[in-house]
Amino acid sequence: MEIEDLATLTALLDEGRSLHGVRVQGIDLDLCTDRLLARSDLHGLVVLGGATSPALAQHLVGAGAVVFPAVHDSPVDVYRSRLYTPEELYAGIARGYDQTPDALAYAWSQDATLVGDPYVAVLRSLHDDSMEDALDDLLADRRVVGVMGGHGVDRGTARYAEAARLGRALAAYGLVVATGGGPGAMEAANLGAACPDDAALDEALPRLADVPSFRPEVTPWARVALQVREGLGSPDPVTSVGIPTWFYGHEPPNPFAQAIAKFFSNALREDLLLARCTAGVVVLPGAAGTVQEVFQLTTRLYYAARGETVPLVLVGREHWTETLPVWPLLQALGRDREMADRLHLVDDIADVPDLLQGSSTTPLRG
Repeated sequence: MEIEDLATLTALLDEGRSLHGVRVQGIDLDLCTDRLLARSDLHGLVVLGGATSPALAQHLVGAGAVVFPAVHDSPVDVYRSRLYTPEELYAGIARGYDQTPDALAYAWSQDATLVGDPYVAVLRSLHDDSMEDALDDLLADRRVVGVMGGHGVDRGTARYAEAARLGRALAAYGLVVATGGGPGAMEAANLGAACPDDAALDEALPRLADVPSFRPEVTPWARVALQVREGLGSPDPVTSVGIPTWFYGHEPPNPFAQAIAKFFSNALREDLLLARCTAGVVVLPGAAGTVQEVFQLTTRLYYAARGETVPLVLVGREHWTETLPVWPLLQALGRDREMADRLHLVDDIADVPDLLQGSSTTPLRG
């Protein structure tokens, strides 16, 4: 049992229930010191971070609990129990992107002096595990569609607007739009999904076009997006999720993913993103990274049990048959398998939502 808020923990203590097997994460335990000091049956309780006085920590350990102390030499909260918001990752953007929590975490991930340090490796693993838990909590029982595409699609282009309108259409169908959380087509899809209506999207697109790319400077690119985002409000439930990685720290997270699960491990991040696309995956034109994602999902579909495949929709017939001829290989792999009926190639994004209807809600876990 995982407990991430004081009210739930207090209720458990008031009921006098056993704490064996309970994981308490990121809670200020000093606010319930008396209740915990009165307990001696704490074997199997695990405390992850949060605030704990030395006296209380000593009592917990003496009574059989395992206490992971708060970490003060990391740029991220490794026990964090919720996903990031764009405002959190870009806090301090007025002073420049290099001063934001996102940039500082990337610098920490690239610090050559920390390579091979087992302590740092543990901290990053704890953080990523917390992100995975928070992502699962957010997406539980939600139909999620992944939208993949290149990071090089600039704002103000037809391809950017098309990806944004796709995101808007998918969200309007009640789907959560999940992307790799970066710029380009990923940002566009997150933007569209975050817009409450078509009018809001029509207003946002020309404002964003004033700063087409995160190159050469992230700061103006992020600031205009945060300004646009502020005017969109925060839909509940969330319709737009980003799952980026500090491994690709040169690609900043886009501010239109309303919730951001950012990972240090790119391999874990890629697997989690595809595994949670319970309503299917839509692939816009892209290059090597996008092709890699296509075949990661294809491997899942190829070996999936009957009834557990989800739609894979490629957008852009010329791109996927001539520029990068992925489509013929997909067809060959799908021959005589259930996945063959789940593969689609379209030119018009208007065709995409209908192809996702009735898709599986079972995660494709590899």
